[in-house]
Amino acid sequence: MGIPKIYKHGMKRELRLIDLTFAIVSGIIGSSWLLASQVAANMAGPSAIISWVIGGVAICLLALTYAELGSMLPEPGGSVRYPQYSHGSLVSFVIGWGAWLSWVTTPPAEAEAITQYANTYVHHLYNTQTGLLTFRGLLMSAVLTAAFALINYYGVRLFARVNTALTFFKFIVPALTAVLLIAAGFHKGNFSHYGGFFPHGIQATLMAIGSCGIIFALQGFRQAIELSGEARNPQRDVARATVLGVAICVVIYIILQFAFIGALAPADIIKGWGGLSMSAPFAQLAVALNLGWLAILLRVDAWVSPSGTGLVFTATTARGIFAMAENGYLPKGLMKIHPRWKIPANAILFNLIIGLLCLAPFSSWSKLIGFISVTGVISYLLGPVAASVLRRTAPDLPRPIRIGGLSLIAPLAFIVAGLIVYWTGWPSTLYALGAVVAGLLIYFYYFFRGSFEVRHVRSGIWLMVYLVAIIFCSYIGDKSFGGKGLLKFPGDTLVVAALSIAAYYWGVLTGYETGDIKEVVDETAPSGAHALS
Repeated sequence: MGIPKIYKHGMKRELRLIDLTFAIVSGIIGSSWLLASQVAANMAGPSAIISWVIGGVAICLLALTYAELGSMLPEPGGSVRYPQYSHGSLVSFVIGWGAWLSWVTTPPAEAEAITQYANTYVHHLYNTQTGLLTFRGLLMSAVLTAAFALINYYGVRLFARVNTALTFFKFIVPALTAVLLIAAGFHKGNFSHYGGFFPHGIQATLMAIGSCGIIFALQGFRQAIELSGEARNPQRDVARATVLGVAICVVIYIILQFAFIGALAPADIIKGWGGLSMSAPFAQLAVALNLGWLAILLRVDAWVSPSGTGLVFTATTARGIFAMAENGYLPKGLMKIHPRWKIPANAILFNLIIGLLCLAPFSSWSKLIGFISVTGVISYLLGPVAASVLRRTAPDLPRPIRIGGLSLIAPLAFIVAGLIVYWTGWPSTLYALGAVVAGLLIYFYYFFRGSFEVRHVRSGIWLMVYLVAIIFCSYIGDKSFGGKGLLKFPGDTLVVAALSIAAYYWGVLTGYETGDIKEVVDETAPSGAHALS
């Protein structure tokens, strides 16, 4: 099969299977492995392990739909383009805008995590009383954010080499930490004493998925999708990298949470799980267990892991902006490819400016993760819907990976994604969903200039209604999720699940054979496909 025109963006195809897999691992194992275990334990106690399991299952379901899409349509910023193929510009804009809000704030969040850990040996970077970075800390975070952009600016090959080297280290250190903590000092009673396994109820276990860094960590699963336009063999490697990368990371995070809870000294939690307060959780546990060399290694990794994730998200965010400009709702200048380095140069610089501006209002890691998680999950919603629509509207399009059981996997993935948004809790849902809805001003600016068809708006109404309904449910939902308590648990969760399944089928029905997908089908010769069992 020849490579159709949509793949010819002037970017170099140099990424191998290991590069794509490590892009996912690096995107997922960042600051969250250093901080999220404590934050999740604060909220959910030992049941935070269940939070990781639920989050991991949700992301795996979503990843399967994106694996089919990524192998079928490998191109820069793929997750922004897929809704364009299935529903047109309005749905694509909402998904792309939500994705961009999530991605563009991730490199600054990783920079803030590095700065917070550095405060243990470089003083006056982080105020432990307020939980915020100082001016000096913000300045250091800005320099780190700029460094991520600079490495990406000099080409995808440099990015891949630096990221792959960092990821070997990032993979080994968390796994080693978990094993050593379990071996050096493990208290089984931590899982049953001090309020039991669910000290704050099942609601806290569910809320931790979106608000404690779990989804923030796992959203890195799409890195191979976004970089597929620069893969050597995208039809073969994108799906393999997606499934392999997610599976590796979910297992590591579950083991880390288990090790963290078991390694805590009973005196640390005698007053309750909410009282845990460590500036460098795993490093401090290592010191308490007389593993000083491990504490030193962890402080080094506090630079390496967030740096790798910052690099990956700087790369993929630029490809997302590239795709949005290609779809016609951002200036075409953002599609400029550097003549020498063959990267979307203007997109990288634009995202750098926005990322730097985000540092002041979100001056700590914990302030950013709830916002990033909600906007990120919103951008996942169209994977299941688009995969199902394209099965109908482009049945002859070559699918090197064809997911078995899509009719069951896709709606289930959509429901779980919608529930995670709701479980994140009010007012995080208002801020994040409100920012997505506010972005429609940009879309309709281009719409009234005659850039888009009326049918694009009609095919996107379902998504607008769904997002507004989620905001409303969050506002009136159970008090455990920050709502007014008019909808009690578990009734609130059942209502959101019902809304989600209705929205999924409405979205599938309103998808149609867009002009964009017609062009792809016309340019792509038929080829065989095989099923992923």
